[in-house]
Amino acid sequence: MTGTAPSALREVCIVDAVRTPIGRFRGALAEVRADHLAAGLLNALAARNGLDPAEIDDVVFGCVTQVGEQCGNIARTALLSAGWPDAIPGMTVDRKCGSSEAALHTAAAFIASGMADLVVAGGAESMSRVPMGGNRDVHGEPFGWMLNERFALSSQGEAAERISDIWHISRADHDDYAMESHRRAAAAADAGHFANEIVPVDIAALAEKGAEPARTVLAEDETIRRDTNRAKLDTLKRVFRPDDGRVSAGNASQICDGASVVLLASRAEAERLGLRPRARIVATSVVGSDPELMLTGPMRATREILAKTGLALDDIDLFEVNEAFASVPIAWMKELGVPGDRLNVNGGAIALGHPLGATGARLMTTMLNELERRGGRHAMQAICCAGGMGTATLIERLD
Repeated sequence: MTGTAPSALREVCIVDAVRTPIGRFRGALAEVRADHLAAGLLNALAARNGLDPAEIDDVVFGCVTQVGEQCGNIARTALLSAGWPDAIPGMTVDRKCGSSEAALHTAAAFIASGMADLVVAGGAESMSRVPMGGNRDVHGEPFGWMLNERFALSSQGEAAERISDIWHISRADHDDYAMESHRRAAAAADAGHFANEIVPVDIAALAEKGAEPARTVLAEDETIRRDTNRAKLDTLKRVFRPDDGRVSAGNASQICDGASVVLLASRAEAERLGLRPRARIVATSVVGSDPELMLTGPMRATREILAKTGLALDDIDLFEVNEAFASVPIAWMKELGVPGDRLNVNGGAIALGHPLGATGARLMTTMLNELERRGGRHAMQAICCAGGMGTATLIERLD
């Protein structure tokens, strides 16, 4: 049902959130297109909520490398591939690593304003099939001379090193953080904490025609390295500053494949359809930040959320700050004074992977389930984005 403009902004509820297991780079999901991963997930979302897809007003997805298989408005190709009604539109957004969080913000705005009542937001990215930077390879470098004359732009990896310089983060700090991310993710998986959020991928049904995948089903994250230790991390090359750098493949987010979706509704629409709201979106933020440091956006976005809501950091039970590089959450903790026992408690992108356009929705999915498991009230996620941006979202659990 398409909404009509109300006199005031409406409450936006999260009804459900699910994700695929994360497939390692060129691993179990390499034979499945990103839109097909998302199609399977859309149908699983509808089935577990007893929802007729015809009730959906829109589908908004994030995707970063929109070239090749991912260039055709992946939200629309995914919903049509799922067999959903062709009357449902679709829109794909690119806010770099915050793309599916931007999709959540867009969907929430549609509902809050009355433009829609029921929207699926999420994202999908196959980094095995569509290489990161593939659009740049085709169409040229993203930074022109005008931008380069204003800023000393660098790679994200060098930006992570610059952050480490400023916040005094050592190589040992990076590696210790990485080991803890894997330890927490392994413990969460073993305890069944991901069971309610993961929808197994039927690889045999979704793989490309003629493909012979090594596995028929992926039901658990493929990225967690249970044997990670300091001796192994010490052997890894420091990528961006070979002589005195700190960033390595072992303490940065993993290239991987995955999808995640979140079902959002107005309170009235949820009640009409017999859906149970699990949380509400309290506040959102998107900010620009120093493009030379590039990855400090979560700090500013967090402060903006606090200013909008009047909450203090101690009022928030859980935080998810995307582990693009270990220095990002470490610097965020140092700057804001948040203890590590409330941040990325089930591991993050270093252990679970960072499927670019799907990560924002994946963080929301994991955060929502953990907030419910702990019986907490508020949780907030934040993501750094290429080019110097940050996204953040605060939710409140509903009884």
